[in-house]
Amino acid sequence: MCGITGFIDPALMGDEAGARQLARRMALTMAHRGPDGSGEYADPAAGVGLGHRRLAVIDLSTGGAQPMASRDGRLVLTYNGEIYNYLELRRELEASGGPFLPWRGDSDTEVLLAAFGVYGVAGTLARLTGMFALALWDRDEGVLTLARDRMGEKPLYYGRVGQAGRALVFGSELKALRAHPGFGSGLNMDALALYLRYQYVPEPHTIHNDVYKLPPGHLLTLRADRPAGPLPEPVPYWTLRETVNRAQADPFSGSETEAADQLEALLRGVVRNQMLSDVPLGALLSGGVDSSLITALMQAESSRPVKSFTIGFADANYDESADAARVAAHLGTEHTSLTVSPADVLALVSELPAVYDEPFSDASQLPTYMVSRLTRDHVTVCLTGDGGDELFAGYNRHVSAPAIWARLRHLPPTLGSAAAAAVRLVPPGGWDAFFRGAGTLLPRLARIRTPGLKAHKLADALTARTCESLYKRLVSTWPDPPALVPGASTPEPSTMVDSPDQWPPLADYTRWMQYLDTMTYLPGDILHKVDRATMAVSLESRAPYLDHRVAEFAWRLPLSMLVQGGRGKTILRRVLDRYVPRPLVDRPKAGFDVPLDAWLRGPLKEWAGDLLSPERLEQHGLFDARLVARQMADHHSGRRDNQHRLWNLLM
Repeated sequence: MCGITGFIDPALMGDEAGARQLARRMALTMAHRGPDGSGEYADPAAGVGLGHRRLAVIDLSTGGAQPMASRDGRLVLTYNGEIYNYLELRRELEASGGPFLPWRGDSDTEVLLAAFGVYGVAGTLARLTGMFALALWDRDEGVLTLARDRMGEKPLYYGRVGQAGRALVFGSELKALRAHPGFGSGLNMDALALYLRYQYVPEPHTIHNDVYKLPPGHLLTLRADRPAGPLPEPVPYWTLRETVNRAQADPFSGSETEAADQLEALLRGVVRNQMLSDVPLGALLSGGVDSSLITALMQAESSRPVKSFTIGFADANYDESADAARVAAHLGTEHTSLTVSPADVLALVSELPAVYDEPFSDASQLPTYMVSRLTRDHVTVCLTGDGGDELFAGYNRHVSAPAIWARLRHLPPTLGSAAAAAVRLVPPGGWDAFFRGAGTLLPRLARIRTPGLKAHKLADALTARTCESLYKRLVSTWPDPPALVPGASTPEPSTMVDSPDQWPPLADYTRWMQYLDTMTYLPGDILHKVDRATMAVSLESRAPYLDHRVAEFAWRLPLSMLVQGGRGKTILRRVLDRYVPRPLVDRPKAGFDVPLDAWLRGPLKEWAGDLLSPERLEQHGLFDARLVARQMADHHSGRRDNQHRLWNLLM
């Protein structure tokens, strides 16, 4: 895992020292992504510079240093990620007897570079199993190729900067692009509006004008002799849409037991490959289905106790560390848990802008950062359960939204609005008190953590007139962001959520939501959050569920193997039953939450009031000060639980 950056800048043609110095300076902004080494490369004839920061995981010697050039000097690679099938590729390449032999080391980087020389870009990307963001410079052709892994685990930004936009810059994080002296891109107000809706800036947008995220599964080819003009469009080399279409044409026809057998074998093989490391390795264990299964498979593949890690909270309502500890004890892992207080978490708030680079407000960023920091004290690599919810229907909306829509579609609009108003008559605290009072009268799986917040979220959904608009309301933080951002376009730019031409033909509502979640929320929120939190502390995270073969298998399964009895992830639970007793993981879906509502009324109230004061908002001109003041007053009075909207603005 590393940080990569570089540029094509005509102003540096003929200036090798200047190009190297700039590449080094841009890479230095991401020293946290690669504390074990740095390198730079320059091709002064083309004004090209490449930079790299190294976190040594495979082949710790200088044989794995980057940027790495092919033996003939034609190809130069700077790359971030891990290729899990690189040993298989290495054997395949050895059989070809190519000019790259004998090998200089044991790194996946050298194998990847050799594959590009033998199979070309398209042929190599099709063969890869792994996570990556890379830049490949072809000196003979004068072509720079940028590419990103299929599911979007590793980030890659790019854009035009400098006079007349003649320089092209790229990097793993925006801070590397900002280090280029020609960077002057202002705020993209439309992207700001999109951020307010989704809590993240959706691809391909960034918070800056003329700077973009390369979408997952895409590559971008740039010629050094064409430095100006519009950027070419990224080209897909793999798409989830085609995967879904193939899966629907070839559905799984076996029994549920046969499906569990095949999934277990597939996941176990993936976990085995992802445990390959020359540095200490562990698992992030929340005690839920996804992380428990990954940890169980790791322990099954290991001859000694796996190291597992979790974060606990002093507030019992948000503490899941006991659940994780019980799973760890059953599996026999070497478990480490850290209980943190609100003061511990709040002390991190000031670090978040440097960690995330652009606005990002999934509040689980705080515990994710803390568990990453704890884990890095013991290991350099960790496996996670990310992707299980998207691929196996694990979010509450995957089960609840179809049930809501089945009733809502037959209601006259006036009745839906009346029902929503009735729900809002009771403040969130009142709903919380009701559910607390009901206590043991409720089924265990109905004992949700924040019933008042969810009740008011449901009220927002009750006025939806289509199933697509229902989904959009469920995933929206602010329902009408342009009203809050005076400089934004109305309506806001469309995303995949609003683009039917980009959807595969899926008749089932849950499957449709899974597709959109995988294409938008997964890379934009979940993977962005985990990459920044882990790399901020020089920790490499790996996500076995995001192996593209797992995605292909999951989409072949019938919905009945994903959702049963009002719960998702049925097939994962069947596999987990073989390793962990059901009672240890059988609990409501909770997420990695923090008590933001109480913090914004208590220890964070003064800080939030200062940042969102009418005077400051009017001075900056970003948000409608009166609307913000109304949201804050409603939250402080308890009439509404606006924790996510306010955190959204604060970030």
